[in-house]
Amino acid sequence: MQNQNNNDNSKALEKFSKKNETSAKASKGPFDFLIGSVTSFLFSYCLFWLSQKITIYFYSHKPSNTSEIVLNISSSINTLIIGLSFLATFSFAFIGLGLFIVFIRSFFEKNK
Repeated sequence: MQNQNNNDNSKALEKFSKKNETSAKASKGPFDFLIGSVTSFLFSYCLFWLSQKITIYFYSHKPSNTSEIVLNISSSINTLIIGLSFLATFSFAFIGLGLFIVFIRSFFEKNK
């Protein structure tokens, strides 16, 4: 019984190591980095356009209430929404820039 468990474990280890070898052979190439970079820049551009529209909307639609508490809460929420939209925009831009740098760097690496 113990011997059969050891055989099953060794077979499972062999299958696992073969999966790792095949995944290592299918590594990412320059084309994958370029596609990822372009996609990230496109998301960044779309989010930048959306962030500008959000900013213009909040600037042109001021709260009509005269209560100081309502004005403070409204201002805080507006700032939070605008800040998060621009944070997403520049996160995608920096990811795209990083992937483009890796794309350029992949041409200078020697094949091992």
